[in-house]
Amino acid sequence: MNASFSFVVAPVLVVVYGVVRLLDGMDGERGPGLAWTVGHLAFFGALFLFVPVLWEMRRLAGRGVFATATAVCATVGVVCAVVQIGIDLVVGALAADHDDMSRMFGEVQDVPGVELAVYAVGPVLFFFGLLVAACHLAVVRAVPAWQAGAVVLSVLASFLGLDLLPVTGVLLLVGLAPLARRPVLSATA
Repeated sequence: MNASFSFVVAPVLVVVYGVVRLLDGMDGERGPGLAWTVGHLAFFGALFLFVPVLWEMRRLAGRGVFATATAVCATVGVVCAVVQIGIDLVVGALAADHDDMSRMFGEVQDVPGVELAVYAVGPVLFFFGLLVAACHLAVVRAVPAWQAGAVVLSVLASFLGLDLLPVTGVLLLVGLAPLARRPVLSATA
């Protein structure tokens, strides 16, 4: 996967997910249905595209222990978030209505460890790792401070609520898209 492509498309897919999510909730409920599935598929794609972004940020930061630990931590968070979105997609596909979805989510989250790993702590590792990676790039002067600041603001927006996901995606685009213009070395470099 070309990281340059990912620096632009991953944030755009976050915007798509955020907008579709807002539209899906206009009737007071989210899911199940086409909007639920389309939105979650967009975020699912964004998460996969963030993996090359994280590892390219590691390369730009110098490939040191700190940069590598940050990329590993964030990638673990991506895996947890992918599992969460996968659960959301399956529940959305199998549920007859919103009440059925709530019941199914309750059953999944009652499995020991799932709530913590997949919903509470795990995905936070992705956002925290992305924030740390962006700040690290600014510290080593691989990016200007404003670029890292946009990523920091995107993460803060995401923590304020899921309704701010379109803002999160736009801020990620501002912070990450300039990195798409940098030459990307091969995976062996």
